[in-house]
Amino acid sequence: MNEEDWAVYNGAHAGLEFPLNSERAMPDTLLERFHATTVASLSDAIDAVLGTTGCMGGGMRPIVPGAMVGRAATALLKPATREVATREASLRDSVGMIDESLPGEVGIIVLEDGLEVAGLGGLMVVAAQSRGMAGIVCDGAVRDIAELREIGLPVFARGVSPAASVGRHLSVGRQVPVRCAGVLVRPGDIIVGDEDGVVVIPQEHAEAVVRFALDIDAREARMVQLIRENRGLRAVADKVNRG
Repeated sequence: MNEEDWAVYNGAHAGLEFPLNSERAMPDTLLERFHATTVASLSDAIDAVLGTTGCMGGGMRPIVPGAMVGRAATALLKPATREVATREASLRDSVGMIDESLPGEVGIIVLEDGLEVAGLGGLMVVAAQSRGMAGIVCDGAVRDIAELREIGLPVFARGVSPAASVGRHLSVGRQVPVRCAGVLVRPGDIIVGDEDGVVVIPQEHAEAVVRFALDIDAREARMVQLIRENRGLRAVADKVNRG
C-alpha cells in the first residue's frame, strides 16, 4: 500500500476492527438489502453519501458474469524476483485467504503492477466455490477462462493472461487494506458486482448507502411507467424530482 492508503486506514477508519472469524460467521442481514439493488444505483448512492467514487476502474470487468454481493477478504502481492517468488511464497496469501474464507465472502486479490500476470486460475476458483464464496475480484489478470466459466462463480478482473504469478509476484499480506483498481478496500467492506462493474461500500457507511440506493431504485421504478405514458423523459424527470 502507498502512504495515502495507510493514512486513510490509520486515520479516519482507525477505530474500526476488522471482523474476526466468529464475527464474520454471524448472519449478515444487511447484505440481503444489497442484493435488492444494483451497482449503478450503489455508485450513485456512494457519490451522494460520501462525495467520492466507489467504482473500481482500470478496466475491471466480469470475466465470469454474475451478480455478486459479499464482505471483502483480501490478499496482496508485489513484484519480486524469481528467486524470491517461489511457489509457496507467491501463493501463500491468495490461497490462504480462500482456504480461510467464510461462505458469502468476496475474495479481493491485488497484484501490484500485475496486469500481465494471472493471480487467479481454475484450481483456486474451485476452492473458492467449495468454500461458498460469493465471487472473486482480481486486480491483475486471470487464466483458465474456459474452466472458470464452467465453474460459474462470478469472477472480475482487469485482464487475461496465461502467465502465472509464481516466479513474478510475492505474497505480502492477507486480510489487510488494499487498493484494488483504484479503490481502497478493507476486510469487511461490502463488495457488489454485476455486469456494470464492481463497487466498494465502506462498512461504516453501508446502511446509509444502501438506503439511498434503494430510494433511487424506487424513484426510477415510478419514472418508468410515466416515461412510457408521456413518451419522453425530461418532463417526467422534472415532475418526479419536484415530488
